[in-house]
Amino acid sequence: MNSVSRSGAIDWKEMRVLVTGGAGFLGSTLVESLFRRRPGHIICPRSKEYDLRRTDAVQKLLKEQRPDIVIHLAALAGGIGANRSRPAEFFYDNLTTGVQVLHESWRQGVQKFVAIGTVCSYPKHTPVPFKEEDLWDGYPEETNAPYGLAKKMLLVQSQAYRQQYGFNSIFLLPVNLYGPRDNFDLETSHVIPALIRRFLEAKADGQPSVRLWGSGSPTREFLFSEDAAEGILLATESYAGAEPVNLGSGHEISIKDLSRLIAELTGYEGKIAWDSEYPDGQPRRRLDVERAKEQFGFVARTPFRDGLRRTIEWYLENAPSRMA
Repeated sequence: MNSVSRSGAIDWKEMRVLVTGGAGFLGSTLVESLFRRRPGHIICPRSKEYDLRRTDAVQKLLKEQRPDIVIHLAALAGGIGANRSRPAEFFYDNLTTGVQVLHESWRQGVQKFVAIGTVCSYPKHTPVPFKEEDLWDGYPEETNAPYGLAKKMLLVQSQAYRQQYGFNSIFLLPVNLYGPRDNFDLETSHVIPALIRRFLEAKADGQPSVRLWGSGSPTREFLFSEDAAEGILLATESYAGAEPVNLGSGHEISIKDLSRLIAELTGYEGKIAWDSEYPDGQPRRRLDVERAKEQFGFVARTPFRDGLRRTIEWYLENAPSRMA
């Protein structure tokens, strides 16, 4: 097995890199970026071959593939609706997978482990911008707390294994992601793909109005998937610290303004109505992104309108023909 230095320096051409969730939204984007670095070998296990909730499957995967680096992206994720209807699954699947993959990676002698958390782990009323040291100052927003807490346990495990075993594990906290290949299923998607699909379908069907969840007043920060992939790889190359690191754009926008922007970019000219019977979720989200800049030079590069336009274009190319 090849050696990764404690400073984080990596000679990619010597590395066998395992990316869990490598066929997913962020994973497939990260794998494309990783290919450009020309690693020795990239492994993207499929869930039908390896159920990462099972110890024997994780052990089999690591023994067969012998990775030097593991980037753990695999997760059960979704929007407010999916989190509300399936909280037990969101907790169990994410907790069990994270615990198994990190523990067995340590046991198999993996040289570096990159754990991917979520902005949903932050307390509901975190001061804006969210700083990494605020992570434990309260309970997460209720609708996604099981998911957020399960992912946050990866940080606890990462730090514990570093302390006791000297395991080179890092923990990154990306904000809400968007981009081509996102999940556009209205039952499980996040807000940007859901809005894109809703407005395009309303436009195609000639609907005079679109009714959206909540009040529109909460704010969110979004990070383009290609930027997120680059941030993860920069951290893999150059960060070897115990403390969590935010990955974000630093740009905050209200859901109401986001909806207007997506309506404009999709060409929908009808009215937007709000249904306050449904929850808003966390009141505000914006990350402090200074630690990522200082520790491994990451700054998001994609302007928000450009990222949205590229995401819409991808969906139009892959959506049913009536969207065209």
